[in-house]
Amino acid sequence: MYITSGTSTLLRRASHSCSSRAGKRVFSSLSREPVSSTPAPCNNSSLYSVGHQHHRSLSYLSAARWSHGVDWKSPPSLAAQIRIASASSDNLLHRKIATMASENAFKGIFTSLPKPGGGEFGKFYSLPALNDPRIDKLPYSIRILLESAIRNCDGFQVTKEDVEKIIDWENTAPKQVEIPFKPARVLLQDFTGVPAVVDLACMRDAMNKLGSDSNKINPLVPVDLVIDHSVQVDVTRSENAVQANMELEFQRNKERFAFLKWGSNAFQNMLVVPPGSGIVHQVNLEYLGRVVFNTDGVLYPDSVVGTDSHTTMIDGLGVAGWGVGGIEAEAAMLGQPMSMVLPGVVGFKLSGKLRDGVTATDLVLTVTQMLRKHGVVGKFVEFYGEGVGEISLADRATIANMSPEYGATMGFFPVDHVTLQYLKLTGRSDETVAMIEAYLRANKMFVDYSEPQQERVYSSYLNLDLANVEPCISGPKRPHDRVPLKEMKADWHSCLDNKVGFKGFAVPKEAQEKVAKFSFHGQPAELKHGSVVIAAITSCTNTSNPSVMLGAGLVAKKACELGLKVKPWIKTSLAPGSGVVTKYLEKSGLQKFLNEQGFHIVGYGCTTCIGNSGELDESVGAAISENDIVAAAVLSGNRNFEGRVHPLTRANYLASPPLVVAYALAGTVDIDFEKEPIGVGKDGKEVYFRDIWPSTEEVAEVVQSSVLPDMFKSTYEAITKGNPMWNQLSVPSAKLYSWDPNSTYIHEPPYFKNMTMDPPGSHGVKDAYCLLNFGDSITTDHISPAGSIHKDSPAAKFLIERGVDRKDFNSYGSRRGNDEIMARGTFANIRLVNKLLNGEVGPKTVHIPTGEKLYVFDAAMKYKSSGQDTIILAGAEYGSGSSRDWAAKGPMLLGVKAVIAKSFERIHRSNLVGMGIIPLCFKPGEDADTLGLTGHERYTIDLPSNISDIRPGQDVTIQTDTGKQFTCTVRFDTEVELAYFNHGGILPYVIRQLIKQ
Repeated sequence: MYITSGTSTLLRRASHSCSSRAGKRVFSSLSREPVSSTPAPCNNSSLYSVGHQHHRSLSYLSAARWSHGVDWKSPPSLAAQIRIASASSDNLLHRKIATMASENAFKGIFTSLPKPGGGEFGKFYSLPALNDPRIDKLPYSIRILLESAIRNCDGFQVTKEDVEKIIDWENTAPKQVEIPFKPARVLLQDFTGVPAVVDLACMRDAMNKLGSDSNKINPLVPVDLVIDHSVQVDVTRSENAVQANMELEFQRNKERFAFLKWGSNAFQNMLVVPPGSGIVHQVNLEYLGRVVFNTDGVLYPDSVVGTDSHTTMIDGLGVAGWGVGGIEAEAAMLGQPMSMVLPGVVGFKLSGKLRDGVTATDLVLTVTQMLRKHGVVGKFVEFYGEGVGEISLADRATIANMSPEYGATMGFFPVDHVTLQYLKLTGRSDETVAMIEAYLRANKMFVDYSEPQQERVYSSYLNLDLANVEPCISGPKRPHDRVPLKEMKADWHSCLDNKVGFKGFAVPKEAQEKVAKFSFHGQPAELKHGSVVIAAITSCTNTSNPSVMLGAGLVAKKACELGLKVKPWIKTSLAPGSGVVTKYLEKSGLQKFLNEQGFHIVGYGCTTCIGNSGELDESVGAAISENDIVAAAVLSGNRNFEGRVHPLTRANYLASPPLVVAYALAGTVDIDFEKEPIGVGKDGKEVYFRDIWPSTEEVAEVVQSSVLPDMFKSTYEAITKGNPMWNQLSVPSAKLYSWDPNSTYIHEPPYFKNMTMDPPGSHGVKDAYCLLNFGDSITTDHISPAGSIHKDSPAAKFLIERGVDRKDFNSYGSRRGNDEIMARGTFANIRLVNKLLNGEVGPKTVHIPTGEKLYVFDAAMKYKSSGQDTIILAGAEYGSGSSRDWAAKGPMLLGVKAVIAKSFERIHRSNLVGMGIIPLCFKPGEDADTLGLTGHERYTIDLPSNISDIRPGQDVTIQTDTGKQFTCTVRFDTEVELAYFNHGGILPYVIRQLIKQ
């Protein structure tokens, strides 16, 4: 891995003499387009392949600059550069470097891409020039992996064998082979970005303590961090809500924001987009997404990994992107190739077109259910067929966004004419769009539906006639539990009857008609089971889609004209994904009708979808709690797991923005929209759903007249200037962070305490106690809550002891930069179901040696202080939900050594490995129950002490002190993961590699 630090040294040395990413990229009112520089000579060593992924810095207080690493027009010889970078390397390393620095094995296909009017766009690695018929059959998504492997082929991090594995995808994918992947860039949001920057700052300190150069810790690929997860819905139904909520956001998060601003200055190559700018995935779609990079005259496809699971939204733009854990993202930033299993690709054929009045949300909930049923975990899904041409880019982005909910790594739409039109709409220049089209056509990565389509090979196939999609919502507890609108009333009543579960609340028959009457600010009010108390147009999934956002405005307009009004005790909110949404809602004249119904804009960020829904009115909260009402939230989000949206809404339904308005008007989910009126209009007549629902044609007309390219240009020129509150934050200029021991937001984590240059090595587990015993579908929300900090929790106690008032607790998500709070917040979800508690729900467990019932954190500390290891037993889909590195860091800090589950969610499993925790799977057909395990046993897992004696996916025997013995598969899936485990985790591994270089 020598290349990483060598290049970072060169990047620093060369930073004065840089030309730029593609010349210079200036964020100003004049231009947001890169001006092409002279093409670089083809000197394609592995050093070059990382070096050309430019470094940049952006200050919002001065003119922004983009610059890249080495000036390749006049480099010293490669050997000389290598000697500068590492004069003390031993002979073995020199031999490795000599091999690495040799010319790329595929230099023969490095060719020029001519411009139609003369000159060239740049040079590129031509897939057609390989003359290999297997490439023509490859899915488009796999071609992107192939190009990356060819361009980065250095014989060390990426080998010719890796390239051959990808070309032979049809035969190799079923064998679960491992390949390296180097994404073009990394995307962060602030919840996951803060711990990433904390880790980078901490790694700099560790490098320093071990006597090495702390400046080796610098991102080597562009890193974009968008602050969007911190705004809460404190103020609603007010013209001043945006400003009021942003002021509260800055009050609560000033320390975190200042830390991120320090990071954007201290680390090269890091762009921070300030609060109030929009949701990360919409900003990525409308602005950050390049589709094709032109770096120093080298053209290559954009690709991105992000620390948010909905990074997949960019797949709708034909950019390969997916969510990874924060831990993996940090390694990718530092030049480590991501090790991944070459995925199978499900071909999803779309035909026909959507019926009148059916929305993109109805489509994505249908696709989600189909793909969940088909089983796509760990796979790519690629959409094809003539139906794709009928879907707008915003609709594609909505489908791609929900990849985590259907379980796929990606939901990919290759670039076609619709993509190019969208790029122009969002303000990308004609020249850039021409370059993108020319490159993708030349490299067989462009789909032209006007030409006959070559059959591509997929691992499995699905079909959907778009005409069969019907209006629907999903819930009450999982995104893939789709309910057709016409069946909603019956489904709701069966949920009340059913025993407690994903589709059940077990409300006794005699209590189902209960009415809770209360006074709401002096006026009589009432709630029943199914009453809507939160109606939120929110989240990255839908707020980037003009047709559903303007559709919501049309519903509000028709309702206003007919005299319907949303009840004042329903907490309504509208949080767009970017300022562009505000511009088109204003231009269409529909925002005023949304305001009349209480859907004032409350801020630009994720809000309700991630649990930042703010408090309910006290009178509403009391009516729910005192009468044990199953209250409902309806939101246009992508996650509705129990306890996520709000602690008091036990039923949470995902719906399109126009349906959110319709349910808010009805005031309940206990309604049959086809047969029952929504309310009574001003003329005393009953108003039905069909009276307020817009036709597809009405929506299309408003979209056509209201969504304009200038809106995108002006919005994104403005965000690069920051806002007054952000610009006033003063931060130190030091490259090492000064940790404040009293801070409850940013704390130096203990990961590298007592670290030496020698890896700790492989280890098993001896006589461990079971900390928790879980069933199926334990999500990262259960493991590492992102919502509010409960007043009686260990985290609350910690904050109170440090003088923090309850009103200033903020959320777990906002305090992810403090390991002491996050360790206490691990398994602190109030809806946690732990079998050791025999049916009791909550964040506690039994300390087995004493039989005491304790908070999970307190029990874990008791085990730790006695020097006792712990493990976790779990069912299927352990760790599903958001990609959350704290769901792995937290258990590690609690002393958990292994998790034994029926199956794991992809990102979470790799995060466990990244933190040195052993993931194990029961054999098919077995689990804790079938094996008769109660969780009261002690567990010994026998792993060889020499890492070279362990193979990916091998079987291991687990012994218990009760004499039971069973076999599990150890889920280290790649050789690289074994290396991480040997080093005690990915971050110590990276530090040792960088120091050695």
